[in-house]
Amino acid sequence: MGCTEPIAIAYAAAKARSVLGALPDRLLVEVSGNIIKNVKSVVVPHTGGLRGIPAAAAVGVVAGDPSAELEVISHVTEDQITATSEYLKNTPIEISCANTPHIFDIQITAFHGSDSAFVRIIDYHTNLVCIRHNQEVLLEKECVSQSDGLTDRCCLTVEKIVDFAETVDLDDVREILERQISYNMAIAEEGLRGDYGANIGKTVLLHRENDINYKMRAYAAAGSDARMNGCELPVVINSGSGNQGITASVPVIVYARETNKTHEDLLRALCVSNLVTTHLKTGIGRLSAYCGAVSAGVGAGAGLAYIKGGRYEMIAHTVVNAVAVTSGIICDGAKASCAAKIASAVDAGLLGLAMYENGNQFFGGDGIVKKGVENTIATVSKLARFGMEQTDKEIIQLMMES
Repeated sequence: MGCTEPIAIAYAAAKARSVLGALPDRLLVEVSGNIIKNVKSVVVPHTGGLRGIPAAAAVGVVAGDPSAELEVISHVTEDQITATSEYLKNTPIEISCANTPHIFDIQITAFHGSDSAFVRIIDYHTNLVCIRHNQEVLLEKECVSQSDGLTDRCCLTVEKIVDFAETVDLDDVREILERQISYNMAIAEEGLRGDYGANIGKTVLLHRENDINYKMRAYAAAGSDARMNGCELPVVINSGSGNQGITASVPVIVYARETNKTHEDLLRALCVSNLVTTHLKTGIGRLSAYCGAVSAGVGAGAGLAYIKGGRYEMIAHTVVNAVAVTSGIICDGAKASCAAKIASAVDAGLLGLAMYENGNQFFGGDGIVKKGVENTIATVSKLARFGMEQTDKEIIQLMMES
């Protein structure tokens, strides 16, 4: 619930308070540059519209339930929202950029008089690696790599993903996919009803309500409109990101409903869209200068290819075509304009699919496109993870100057 990076800060802050055993009278929040990037401009749910790192830490301290992890602030009361605002006014909260080799690093020290509690999360949103109360070490673990503690994804290829979608017993995946359908469509519909951010979803749909391609883009963008601007509805995420979870799922759901596809077809297509998104993101990493909506838009295109009756060849070509279109979109943090990038990413997925349907494709040697879908995915991963390292640093520097 809420953009995942501020929620991770709230989780760490709530954990620090529970270890401290008292309401902190001072907080030190040290985070990596990518956390600053993804928290600086986004509205934190259940804070009355507050933005940024201090708000995320404050609501976690005042109202967070650490046992709920990424739903840490899902049950905040009106009194606690008021208390969070007062806490921010009256409590010193120091924010600094951590000197760390980790792209994802959150370190929070909470003080109460002479007592202190320290909590550290690295590499992914709930990965607690260190907890201290004063000088007593309550938890200390080594993190070997960014993927340490995550599911082994070495088996993922587009071919195996398609085979899985074809053969999986749907009861094995039904619970999470039904929740994704329910939650992610609810926030998309709320984004179109309400007034959130720059209202990208409404803008895309204006005068095009009966065009299914615009409708798919609009609903996905509207979910992000709401999520980035304080909507308190939950989302089922993909690769650590709510925006990616929305983008990978909502266009496929909209298409299935508009064209009266069977529910089984929808569930199997969501297996494709979610796993293709995950496959693309695995090599890129959770946070980088490469916009994650691109991967999810490609995943949506793959899911749409499947639900239209396409299988490996059609899906592989859709993936290659789509990544060739939008691989230059940068990530400059979580904020209102994410919705516009999502609209563009879904459009690229739709274009990649339409190209294949009309007998057109990009070939190996066309820019970063390689021969074969897996080779192209590997190339995009290198571009995003290594080629854009300096770009990421420059983006963070520019954002911190504003």
